[in-house]
Order: sequence, then structure tokens, then C-alpha cells
Amino acid sequence: MTPLPDTLCFLNGDYLRLCDAKVSVLDRGFIFGDGVYEVIPVYGRRLFRFDSHMARLERSLAKVRIATPATREQWLERARALVAALHDKTGAEDQLVYLQVTRGVALRDHVMPPDIEPTVFMMASVMKPPTAEQRHHGVACVTAADFRWHRGDIKSTSLLGAVLARQISADRGAVETILFRDGWLTEASASNVWIVHEGALLGPPKSEYVLEGIRYELLRELCDDEGIGYNLRPISEADVRAADEVLLSSATKEVLPVTRIDGEPVGHGALRGKPGPVYARLYEAYQRAKVEQSI
Repeated sequence: MTPLPDTLCFLNGDYLRLCDAKVSVLDRGFIFGDGVYEVIPVYGRRLFRFDSHMARLERSLAKVRIATPATREQWLERARALVAALHDKTGAEDQLVYLQVTRGVALRDHVMPPDIEPTVFMMASVMKPPTAEQRHHGVACVTAADFRWHRGDIKSTSLLGAVLARQISADRGAVETILFRDGWLTEASASNVWIVHEGALLGPPKSEYVLEGIRYELLRELCDDEGIGYNLRPISEADVRAADEVLLSSATKEVLPVTRIDGEPVGHGALRGKPGPVYARLYEAYQRAKVEQSI
């Protein structure tokens, strides 16, 4: 077993070493996965689109009926303290801040207990972005049926479905598992999925099957800035396989080109199996946004 790091974390009001942090075995996050989480990218020690992440956290908490346990100012203060501590220890400028809120500690019962204190946990880690080779050549994905639950719109800590889905691609040496429900694209195990058709970026509509990634709104903004068409509509499996380009987006991947799906190259003509021009423009626009939209 790899030893836990002694970097700083935040747990229920205290800053302490990650290796020393403990929660009760009766915490409902441990027993039921009864909680939600967020992952905030940090560039140059500045938090990227912080307000958007906080808004999604608040939506998730409301959907599972957990009271918001901190103000945005408190979340920001804690996040900045953890970022500074990790930078002092490792020198890392680019990081990820993970924060998790569970319903709290109670005797095991499926019914939501009233009046218990939520468990709040936060930590920072060094960001591990895609490699230059992955950006240059694109990445491989595989496909599978979306067998997860029907509330993908909640960023829940109950991630067994996502773990099983991601393992499908890991077992085949691929970066992601693209999921289809009844023949229609939902998302990947830990990413949103986009296609390019006739120069426009297309994504699945927001629904209970799809987590509204922070990049949904960000990519719309970048497309507006770049003069690229943007539309959310149902996307069939056939649409994905016939697309000019396929892209992944997430906090760690930013925007990343998919150049092979189930062993077959993506795209057409001279760009078949290669990253395309829409990806290139969005990637450059994303790098500008990282500077402009971090606090």
C-alpha cells in the first residue's frame, strides 16, 4: 500500500495532515455514498471558474437535501489555504482542489436522518494533465452501454457505476469509455463528450442522465468567441461514429481530441485519425480562458 501523503487537508473545521484525517465508519458517505463533491482546477495557484463550481455544488446539495455547510467566501478561503500549502510543499503551480460534503454520521438507516451535521472534507493535489503526445496524436476511447443510475445530473460520491465504466476502457488500454443509453450519447465515465459536424460543436442536451460539466457553459462561450457553431441536441451512436471530430472535456482533460473509437479512426479524409481544426481552436481559446477566468 502506498503511504498517504502528509500534505494539508481540511476536515470538519480543522486543517490537518491528510495521513492523519479520520472519519467515522458510520459516516453516511462511507455507508451509502450519501454525499456530493466538486473538483476545481487550479492554474498558477488561481482557482478556475470558481463560482461555476460553487453553483453546481449548491445544485447537487439541494437535489440530495443536504444544507449547504459553508458560504462561497469560506470555501474560497479554505481552497486558497490548501493551494498555498501544497505549493509550499511541492512547488506545484497547477493543482486540483477536491471538496466533498456527506450527510454526516448516524446509525445505519436508509431514511435521511434530520438534524445531523454534514461532514466536510477538502484537499489539494498536483494536477496531472494530458501529455503533449496525447494532445498531438489524440486519444483512444471505447464504447459501452450506459448502465449507471438515472440521476447523472447529481455530482454524487456514489461512483461505482463510473468506476466500472472507466475500468472497461482501462482494461483495453484506452483513455475513456463513451456511453450510450438506448442508442443515444450521454457522456463518458469521467468526461463530457462532444462531436464536430460541419464545423459546429454538438453536445447532448442537459438531462438527468448527463452531469452538466462546467465546460458546458465554458465551451459555449469559447465557441461564441471563436465563431464556432454550438448546439445541444440528441446525438445518436451513428452520429458519433460518423463525426468529423470527437472531443472529451473535463476538469483535468480540459478539451482533448479523440482520434480512435473501438479501434476505428475518427474523422474523414486527410484528418482521419488526427486531431481536427475545431479542437485546435478550442484548445487555444481554453488556454486564454485559464488566465482570464481564474481567481
